[in-house]
Amino acid sequence: MRPWNFSAGPSALPLEVLQQAAAEMTDWRGCGMSVMEMSHRGKQFTQIRDEAEADLRELLAVPDDYEVLFMQGGATAENAIVPLNLIGRGGAGKADYVLSGIWSNKSHKEAQRYGDIAVAASSGAEKVLDGVKQAPWTWFPAANSWQPRPDASYLHLCSNETIGGVEFVSWPDMAALGAPDVPLVVDASSHFLSRPIDFSKAAMVYAGAQKNAGPAGVTIVIVRRDLLGHALAVCPSAFDYANVAGASSMFNTPPTYAIYIAGLVFKWLLRQGGVAAIEQANIAKSQALYACLDGSGLYRSPVHAAVRSRMNVPFFLHDEALNSEFLAQAEAAGLMQLKGHKSVGGMRASIYNAVPLEGVQALISFMQDFEHRHG
Repeated sequence: MRPWNFSAGPSALPLEVLQQAAAEMTDWRGCGMSVMEMSHRGKQFTQIRDEAEADLRELLAVPDDYEVLFMQGGATAENAIVPLNLIGRGGAGKADYVLSGIWSNKSHKEAQRYGDIAVAASSGAEKVLDGVKQAPWTWFPAANSWQPRPDASYLHLCSNETIGGVEFVSWPDMAALGAPDVPLVVDASSHFLSRPIDFSKAAMVYAGAQKNAGPAGVTIVIVRRDLLGHALAVCPSAFDYANVAGASSMFNTPPTYAIYIAGLVFKWLLRQGGVAAIEQANIAKSQALYACLDGSGLYRSPVHAAVRSRMNVPFFLHDEALNSEFLAQAEAAGLMQLKGHKSVGGMRASIYNAVPLEGVQALISFMQDFEHRHG
């Protein structure tokens, strides 16, 4: 039996996908070539790309007026690519950001290179919620408190903070915030494909693939077509969304093998019953793990209950002197990559789509046994 992989990314892939990729490694569907050897403009890879886009559109019910782009550079590169493409809309040169953790702060910092960047809301201070003092970045600013500028080119949101374990999915109607012409741009990297997306609220959604969609190397951008064609003159041509869309994501050589694996993941998700079915599985997994934490005297979850992520579950031991022993014994039990991010410490279990309930139950059983021995 394979160990259970709780890595935050690159993360677990479905075993079926890995097995199919292994079977097709040297010869894809009888063509005599590996996908890694194909011309990206040949009929075989064109079929792979087209199927991947069609399956993704089906999974997320992507509207017809949105482009699906397969890009390079990861979500970190999008921190620059987004303003390079969008901040020139309307000539204002402004963009607003909601700050909710480490990743949204990185996005905000990068965007400052390209224009007038303001903070529309932030959870970077302590706040008392439900009678409990919440540390910075463990809660999410309520949407009705956001203050976007009506003439901003876009409002940026990170909807799931991988490090902090904060998830926000009740995206606001921008008109209700007094900014009806400001498109909402969402970095959904670490919960992409784990739940449906409301494209009536989001004008653009992007995600690094290496959480739920495939291996590192391809970044998925789903963008409304009216946002194309506004790139700054300094934007590299290979990162201009209009160029990428016009060339069906083949303006330059795309990350072909990563797109192929992502396509296999999309087909696997369809076989599971689609995003609605996988969401129910994710609810069951996360509820079980949080119930374990909340019922424990040894472990604690730092995140406010209303915005706990279903995908990334950080937790701490009340006695942090036990951290090294916990991690060593977990690994010996086949529970891998549970160490928290270096910036926050503690533990983190990333329970993405490919981690089944069985794996989460194995983690819970270990945690309870460890507490029984050390509580």
